[in-house]
Amino acid sequence: DSLQFLRKAHRNKLVRVAGVVTRRTGVFSQLKIVSYQCPWCKALVGPFSSTNNSTQNNNVCPLCEFVGPLILSQEHTVYRNYQRITLQEAPGSVAPGHIPRAKEVILLNDLVDIARPGEQIDVTGIFGHSYQLASAQAGYPVYSTTIEANHIETMNATDDGETMMTQTEKNELFQIARRDDAMEILINSIAPSIHGHRFIKQALLIAMMGGCAKDVEGKHRIRGDVNVMLLGDPGCAKSQLLKYCCSLIPRAVYATGKGASAVGLTAGVHRDPITREWTLEGGALVLADNGLCAIDEFDKMNEQDRTSIHEALEQQSISISKAGIVTSLRARCSVIAAANPIGGQYDSSLTFTDNVELTDPIIQRFDILCVLQDTIDPIRDAELAESVVSSHQRAFGQNQENEPEIQNVIPQATLRRYIAYARNNCFPTLSAIDQNKVSKLYAELRLESIACGGIPIAVRHLESLMRIAEAHAKIGLRDYVSSEDLDAAIAVVVHSFVTAQKFSVRSALERGFKRYYVNAQRADFTAIILYALRALLLDAHTYQLGAQPASYLFSFDDLLDKLAEYGPESDERTLIKGLKHSKTSLEKHGFQADLEQRSVFWSPPPDS
Repeated sequence: DSLQFLRKAHRNKLVRVAGVVTRRTGVFSQLKIVSYQCPWCKALVGPFSSTNNSTQNNNVCPLCEFVGPLILSQEHTVYRNYQRITLQEAPGSVAPGHIPRAKEVILLNDLVDIARPGEQIDVTGIFGHSYQLASAQAGYPVYSTTIEANHIETMNATDDGETMMTQTEKNELFQIARRDDAMEILINSIAPSIHGHRFIKQALLIAMMGGCAKDVEGKHRIRGDVNVMLLGDPGCAKSQLLKYCCSLIPRAVYATGKGASAVGLTAGVHRDPITREWTLEGGALVLADNGLCAIDEFDKMNEQDRTSIHEALEQQSISISKAGIVTSLRARCSVIAAANPIGGQYDSSLTFTDNVELTDPIIQRFDILCVLQDTIDPIRDAELAESVVSSHQRAFGQNQENEPEIQNVIPQATLRRYIAYARNNCFPTLSAIDQNKVSKLYAELRLESIACGGIPIAVRHLESLMRIAEAHAKIGLRDYVSSEDLDAAIAVVVHSFVTAQKFSVRSALERGFKRYYVNAQRADFTAIILYALRALLLDAHTYQLGAQPASYLFSFDDLLDKLAEYGPESDERTLIKGLKHSKTSLEKHGFQADLEQRSVFWSPPPDS
């Protein structure tokens, strides 16, 4: 059962609940069997069994009939370990608008110290009650309910629904992974109601998959989770993307910059109201252990609060040294943060660092930097408007004939199973990668970062490249990192680095690093053709004087020249093959290829 469904019908019965440990007290000694000694005749009185609510106290000696308080016999009294923890509903199981329910759990004997704050556990015990003394002053009796634990099992990351997957569902996942367009299917399935933002969706997919954590001979731990920073103009669906990612992963916590403090994000020490002892209570990053933590309005946080999560972003641990408690909590989670630029609008003439009030140490801890700009593009604006209108019509059950427009999209339940299976069962190894390519890329990125004055490139970015390559291999449900995975990771890192620079140097950087990610782009030649045709159409719109014509004609020579700017240099034969392969996708956007005239004709699509 869930904590919110425990009622009086469950009292004094065996229940089983699951949740996250938020608070833990120290270990105390509780009376189990008590014996007394008469101060007059030294006779032993007892033993008496003690319960959680009361202790039998005898004031009369049965031998000498001495009346008065008897002395507790320390030699014949048996104690047991006693500890209380606070169990709270998991963040992913709380309905919107509801406050997470919490319940006190009593741990006895060998169950003490079996769970730490931030861990998700499954508790089996007796649902009981205890009398509250404060209720007597109010004039009516009130009982507080507790759970006396009988068995506790720590739930790992694999216990988030993947164990309930049938073999048929697993076969369906492998069929999706074996497709050539598996990456595009998964990207299109992420927030399908949000139009565009392909690179951002790809970065979010990589963050949800994550890499593989490494423990080097028990001395040094390298994190495997991928951190992503979204920086862009208002109205670019940053918050919607964060909320959507939290709905895909069971252990996900959503927090805002203004509504979260350093203690709320990391951990805090509080005084227990009953025992008056200092107790440890985990924050959002601790509760999201083995999951995802989404932080919105990241730039609105105080500088002191932002500094407190430096350790959690890199070492994935939170060290506490307060009120005599010196310990470390685990925060092994991916962090997706969203921020707004200075002044509200992103200035392309400045670098990423100059557009946001964040220091270099915290920016370097993010593996992927995504810039969202609200640029004016007549073609994209028309498609965005059409997508928004269609989304509103589908919400009311209208426009059913246009449902098949969203192609290559899998159901959301299938996407959740795919992510859960990849996170828990795929652990790719870096055995056969081109180390020479990686070293050359790292050296050139370092040189360009110094010359352009942008974000400094450090060893963290080299580790980020390895994590992204492992995450890309997880997307294909493989247990090894192939050369295609490395090329895709290089493309993501280079794109993140280039978009974070000034607009004046982006074109030169793209041409300089084109040879590194040419293989990754070649696998998606259809998207490059469509992107080049869009660029030609936008140029024609921009330089057209007077009334805009109803159609445009582009020659193969112009298209080949534009393709050379964005991807691999192609000949006319390769272009014709790509146009035939992408005929359906091009016609959807109004483009038609005429092979005899060696040209591509554009006219507004019928739906626009």
